[in-house]
Amino acid sequence: MGDHKVVAEISIIPIGKIHSDENDALQTSLSKEISLAFNAIKELKEVKVIMTAMGTEIEANNLQDVLKSVETAHKAMRDIGVKRIISTIRIDERLDKTETLEDRVNSVKGN
Repeated sequence: MGDHKVVAEISIIPIGKIHSDENDALQTSLSKEISLAFNAIKELKEVKVIMTAMGTEIEANNLQDVLKSVETAHKAMRDIGVKRIISTIRIDERLDKTETLEDRVNSVKGN
């Protein structure tokens, strides 16, 4: 297939929150859990990862590494006792040229 990049946007939603603050009856923040998942993906040498306000962007050389990132995030959630994990994944595997995440942003900014 040649040299190309696979980019993805993922969102991991842990259900059954483990971290809680006794001072609040209702906890809606997932920042601790999301941070654990993001940091687990960041440890993978095969991918570049960028956190955004609504998800995580991943850049890899192949689809397997993108899927490995999702699997790694799920494992991080399982390791802290999360009982249900919902993932949303959008994958763009462009085969006609190599285009990084930065290239895509710069392309839009240039117009």
